[in-house]
Formats: sequence, structure tokens, C-alpha cells
Amino acid sequence: MQSFTPKEQERLDIITDCLSGKLTKAQASSMLGISTRQIKRLKRKVEKEGIAAIVHKLKGKPGNHRIGEAMKQASLKAIKEQYSDFKPTFATEKLAENHGIHISYGTTRLWMITEGLWKPRKQKQREYFSFRPRKDYVGELEQFDGSYHYWLEDRYTDREGNPLELCLLAAIDDATGQITKAEFAAHEGVIPVFSFWKDYVEDEALGKPVAIYLDRFSTYKINHKAALDNTELKTQFQRAMGILGITVIFANSPQAKGRVERLFGTLQDRLIKEMRLAGISSPEQANIFLKNVFLPAFNNKFAVIPVKNGNVHKKLQEQEKTNLQHIFSVHDARRVNNDFTIQFNNQWYQLTEVQPTTVRAKETILVETWLDASVHMMLKGHELIYMLLPKKPEKQNKQPLVLTTHRLNWKPPLDHPWRKYH
Repeated sequence: MQSFTPKEQERLDIITDCLSGKLTKAQASSMLGISTRQIKRLKRKVEKEGIAAIVHKLKGKPGNHRIGEAMKQASLKAIKEQYSDFKPTFATEKLAENHGIHISYGTTRLWMITEGLWKPRKQKQREYFSFRPRKDYVGELEQFDGSYHYWLEDRYTDREGNPLELCLLAAIDDATGQITKAEFAAHEGVIPVFSFWKDYVEDEALGKPVAIYLDRFSTYKINHKAALDNTELKTQFQRAMGILGITVIFANSPQAKGRVERLFGTLQDRLIKEMRLAGISSPEQANIFLKNVFLPAFNNKFAVIPVKNGNVHKKLQEQEKTNLQHIFSVHDARRVNNDFTIQFNNQWYQLTEVQPTTVRAKETILVETWLDASVHMMLKGHELIYMLLPKKPEKQNKQPLVLTTHRLNWKPPLDHPWRKYH
């Protein structure tokens, strides 16, 4: 005896009652949600073919649009050999791109689940966060963050063969979702972040964004309780952005800067696999691939059109261009010793006798460490001249009182103003 689904059994009972006169065609039409003309057809089919007329003719048979077994096996072979850890959507794209196999995401997902290559995930219960609309203009807000990960998997290791982490620094435009800049660095410290943003603002196609939205990592914000009531306490990053007139906004939660957080989730899936397929095995190769290959394709695929036309990035002023090395450097204050030496980073520096400005003992000077690791000592807008000492200097009985623009034993010439009234 042929088995019926509950829906088929219900349809059969209604048509049978209609044939016996218990139900009118209009009543049957309302109960089944079909027209009275279809009810007439079903009645004729049941009278002619019996109860088998209720069952769809293709039940138990292959679908007319079923994908051939050869294509299915070719797809699964490619997935198992090259894309076994890819998500279904990404695997579908690669099948079309690299193998000329055009199937739907749903088909790939179903096959991968059947073969044990993909495990469906349960929907998580999420907290409520109110929606924040995108900014109107390009350059109005850049979301910025760093992500530590084994981006190059086991192709980039230490001497013992252990995989090494890299930090991917990335800025994504809030208005378009476009990755405006991304690069791999050793860590998310001051120097890599300064190097990132120096290159960013110097880029003629970009410039200075109106604001940067980031987390409260120590590179960007002083999180000690003493800083809450003292707005003068700033990080190196806040100081540099303040000089350039770029507003720094701190997120109170990862969800607040969701675009860049979701971006890293996507990149940890797609970028890692793209670099694996391209055979990338070093940070230098990765940065070239990222800039020239991956980012253009990624932005072309995922970026959206901004609400309003226009780019509000600000161009660097000439004075800012001149001072970029000073702005994007690590600033430290040091006091000049009585013998005009300065101790900095376990090194001793001796100021020379002739300086571009007057220097007195006990004065506080600014020590700048540039991105190239060179040390520059500044006072009153002048760069001081120094020598690196091999060790801590010994105390001397006779010390100079002051350093100035000439030697202390210098004698003025006869026509010097000092001699005119003597």
C-alpha cells in the first residue's frame, strides 16, 4: 500500500468527501487554498487514476534540475583536496573561480555537511545593541584595530619550527565598508601604529580622516584610574593625532566598532586561505599581496556606496609634512645632568660644547625616537648635537656652566658690539 505524507492524506480526504457530496467544490477550494477549477481537475484525476492521482508525479524520482553525479564528485574532490577548511560560501566562489564549476552556495553547504566537511552552527543568543547608521561621507570615520593571529599558518615559523603570530593592522571606512589600509606588523605597539598612520596620512589618495574609532588598548589610551580626572595625561598616539587635528573616539565595547571586528572575522577566514593558495610565506610577501591583490578584489566585492558623495579626508599642510617625523615619533622627557650628559634607554649621551641654542644644566629636554630608531634631542624647537658615549662618564672637577652657540673660550672680534663702548 502506498504511503502518504500528512499533507497528501489531508488532500485525499478532502477530495474524497467532495466526490461523495459531503463537501462542495467551494468548501474544498477554501480548505486546500486552491481554485475551484483545480478542485474539478483533482476530482477527475482521482476518479480516473485512483488515490495515486494525489501524489506528485516526481515523488521518489530524481529532479529535472539535479546536478550530475560527475560534477558532484569533481566538486567534492576539489573541496577535499584544496578547500577542506573553507566555509561553504568561500568554497563555492573558489569552485567557480578556479575550476569553472558553478553551483549554488546551498548545494555546496549540503554536500559539505553530508561529507562531514562542514558542521552547521546553532544560532547564538545575542545581546541587544541599537543600530548605528553609517557615516555619510568617505573619511568621516575610520574604524581601526589590530588582530593577532597565525596569519601565515605553519609557513612562517621560528628556528624551532613553531608558527609565529603576526598582527594585522587595518582601517575600514565607516561610510563604505572599504578597507582603506591594512598591513602586517610584529605587534600593535606605538612604532608599528605610528608607521601605519604616517603612511596613511601621506598617501595622496587618502589624507587625514576626520575621526578614528578604536578600542581602549594601552597604545591608544591611558587606562589607569588616575587618568580619569586628568585630561592632560595622553598617550603618544593621542598626542600625535591631536597635533594633526584628528579626533580620537574610544569604543566602550567591541560591538560598538562592529565593522572592524567583523572584518577581522572575515579576513581570518578568507585572507588566510587566499595567502595559502598564493604560496605566501613571509610578512613582506604578505604585505605586497595584501596591497596589490587582495584589498582591491575585496573592496570591489564588499564595499558599499556611501550615503552622500564626497571625500572629507583632509590634506596635510606644508608645515605638517615638514614635521611628520617629529609628530610620529616617541616623545620622552629627560633632564640634563651637571656635566651635560643625558641618560636614555640605558645609553649615555654627551651634548657637545657648541649648540644651536643655550642649554643649561638641570633643564628638561625632549628626546624623540623616530620610526627609524634614531634618537633626536630637542630644546626650544632646536635639535641638539650630541655624541654617544661608550659608558657612563666619570665625574669631572671642572664643569662648563652653560652650552651656547659658540665655544666658551671664544673671544669677540674688535668690531663686535660688545667692544664698541669700551
